[in-house]
Amino acid sequence: MRVLVLHAHPDDSSYGAALHRETVAGLETAGHTVDNCNLYAERFDPVMSYQDRIGYYEIPDNRRAVENYVRRLEEANALVIVSPVWTLGFPAILKGYFDRVWLPGVAFALVNGRVRPKLTNITKLAAVMTYGAPRAHTLLAGDPPRKVVKRLLRSQIRPMAPVHYLAHYNMDRSTDWSRARFLKKVKDRFAQF
Repeated sequence: MRVLVLHAHPDDSSYGAALHRETVAGLETAGHTVDNCNLYAERFDPVMSYQDRIGYYEIPDNRRAVENYVRRLEEANALVIVSPVWTLGFPAILKGYFDRVWLPGVAFALVNGRVRPKLTNITKLAAVMTYGAPRAHTLLAGDPPRKVVKRLLRSQIRPMAPVHYLAHYNMDRSTDWSRARFLKKVKDRFAQF
């Protein structure tokens, strides 16, 4: 299986980078082909320009500025996101990726005013996320990143595709033990993905 891994953390020495490495290692152990997309290392431009916005619905021209990223998404059989959660949302670079790459004609089609999924090539979806806050605090706020992955992104891939969401909450009070345990969980999960 070809797995597109989207990584969104600017610090290569961070715990988030370690999670990214363990995710990729687990997927490779399972025999998958990994398309490792580190958005910061690739200097992805998350800013939707005026031209991008006015041409948003102009299919297929709307994909021209991000063609390489669209192609990688369309060639993938699975998608894995590895990212921190900042201020109860995705880092700007990851949010910008979804705004600029998950376009009409790419991620969805509008048919008689209704959205229809187009990324049916994606048969599995997973996310590995870290939160500074405890789980209870994120629940009170609705846990927007979890909803985006488990509802919005799920609605644009193959219907009934499995979705896995692995999260380490309360990173601000994490311990060496909790971080090591979560790293192992991530590697083990993706070794069986």
